Parts: sequence; C-alpha cells; structure tokens
Amino acid sequence: MREVARAIVVDADQRVLLLRYDEGGGFWATPGGSLEEGEDHATAILRELGEELGVGESAIELGVQLAKRSADHLVGSREVRQVERYFLARVSPRDVKPARATQRDNIREHRWWAEDELRATGDTVYPRGLADLVAAVAEGRMPDPPVVLAG
Repeated sequence: MREVARAIVVDADQRVLLLRYDEGGGFWATPGGSLEEGEDHATAILRELGEELGVGESAIELGVQLAKRSADHLVGSREVRQVERYFLARVSPRDVKPARATQRDNIREHRWWAEDELRATGDTVYPRGLADLVAAVAEGRMPDPPVVLAG
C-alpha cells in the first residue's frame, strides 16, 4: 500500500492549481506525493508543494482534509494500492515559483482553473469530482467527513 498526501491548492479567487503531465495520454492533477518514512500527511503536503512548485512553507495555509480516494496504480513495474488523502491548501499565485522547485516529477506546466473551466474542459482531470469540491470550498462548505472520490 502506498500512502499519498495531495493538496487542493486554492487561491483568493477560488481557483484551483493543477499540474499537467504527459503520461497516459496527458492529464491534469493536484500536487502531492507519497509520504516518506515517519512523515504525516500535513508534513508531506508542505514538502511536496516546495519540491514540485517552489512554494515556501510559510506561504501555505494548510486546511482540513476534504476527500479521500483509493485506486490501484502501476508504480515502476509493480501494481500497488494507492490511498490518497486530499487537503485544502490556500496559496497565493505569487508564491508559486516553479524555478525554485527541486523535484519537477515530469510536470509539464501548472495552471490555475476556475470551477467553470474545470466543468467545461475536455481534458482529463484528477481527481474526478474536483469541480464539486472546489465549489464547496468557494461556498464555505467543508465536507465532514471527507468525501470519498471514485478511483
């Protein structure tokens, strides 16, 4: 089993930050990654946002867990059960500095998306159901317990 921490990064205009990857025909996804030994989800998110986007820890307002998801994925040549927890993270676009990122992980670009853009795109976006979570956050409705997303 692979434990993963992911951030639903939202700015003051309620846009969500997604990363584009070319694998599997191309897709957009939330930042995040596997927990390192002895690390909790909050610490992993802070580390991942620095590694992938060059965001300093002091620029991140980490919030509640919004969702969880589990699915089987190929990691290397092995299939593993990946269990993801998604947390709200508020960040200003001016604090995203990809040039300072230390582990780009095949990220091709980053982009801020409004809810209506998420709903209208023909691109693949992970996790499924992200637009509904962004709408809930914009309306101040934090899911309790966290939403279970489809694999």
